[in-house]
Amino acid sequence: MPPRGVKKGSKRARQYEHIKDSLEERGRSEDLAEEIAARTVNKERARHGEARESSRLSREDISSGRRGGLRSHRGPGGRTRDQLYEEARSMGVKGRSRMNKAELERAVSRKRS
Repeated sequence: MPPRGVKKGSKRARQYEHIKDSLEERGRSEDLAEEIAARTVNKERARHGEARESSRLSREDISSGRRGGLRSHRGPGGRTRDQLYEEARSMGVKGRSRMNKAELERAVSRKRS
């Protein structure tokens, strides 16, 4: 069942079904596949001005497809350097502005322990 506001037979409804089926083929549960598909479709609707309301992040962040491609094959928690930097900033890691991604990953994991 596509998210509210998505008409049956529309491009977004087909997109929802495609994403959901793909996730189920990869072993995700039906409930999780439905949630991920709905979130993805809602974000695309927001990015293209099809939704009544949308958050700033939904409009300005990179697209769902691009984000998935960037983080694929990186194992769990494939975060971008910017995401790691923001996490390091919130933890108060010193010298973070001069760190590369690998250094930020190590610093964040050390700070968590």
